[in-house]
Amino acid sequence: MNDFVSLVKERRSANKFIEGIKITQEELDEMFSLAKFAPSAFNLQHAHYVAVTDHDVKEKVYEAAYKQYKVHTASAAILVLGDTQAYQEVGKIYEGMLHLGVLNKQEYDMTVESTIHFYENGGEILKREEAIRNASISAMQFMLIAKSKGWDTCPMIGFDPEAMRKVLNIPERYIPVMLITMGKEDTSSQRPRGYRKPVREFVTYQSF
Repeated sequence: MNDFVSLVKERRSANKFIEGIKITQEELDEMFSLAKFAPSAFNLQHAHYVAVTDHDVKEKVYEAAYKQYKVHTASAAILVLGDTQAYQEVGKIYEGMLHLGVLNKQEYDMTVESTIHFYENGGEILKREEAIRNASISAMQFMLIAKSKGWDTCPMIGFDPEAMRKVLNIPERYIPVMLITMGKEDTSSQRPRGYRKPVREFVTYQSF
């Protein structure tokens, strides 16, 4: 499926998966290696993924997701996290640019200082919003990549964040943004795609 327009139109949220289909870590790694090219503010790459394919662990995720059947039947359940402290890694992120000579030492120091200043001055609300915003961009790219590889997905907010945090040992700095179930869709009872607004209902030009 190389036609991007077809890819966008055919990707949809799968509510039922064919049970028992396995996905390998190698396949997932290939998709994540492409998802990493998603844009992020200051290139901080706020997204972190916890990919669960082990049956027993996935059943615990299923419990934390209010026993939604699509989690039980999915080949993988992937928790998307946003890192509220991603800005603290800015020095490491830009180090390569310094060593390659793309940035000189003054430019590097200014970039690091201004990025840290931006987030620390913005406070906890900005850090949280940025974590969610940038992880969401990455997650959408991942779902399109998955579809291009023949896998179906469903983004979910129907889970208990604290229960999920305990099940998957999530550090406090990370916010559970969404759960993505992934597998091969069971289309035997697939419903028609839901209503989509025409462009003029959700786009205005020059002003609201």
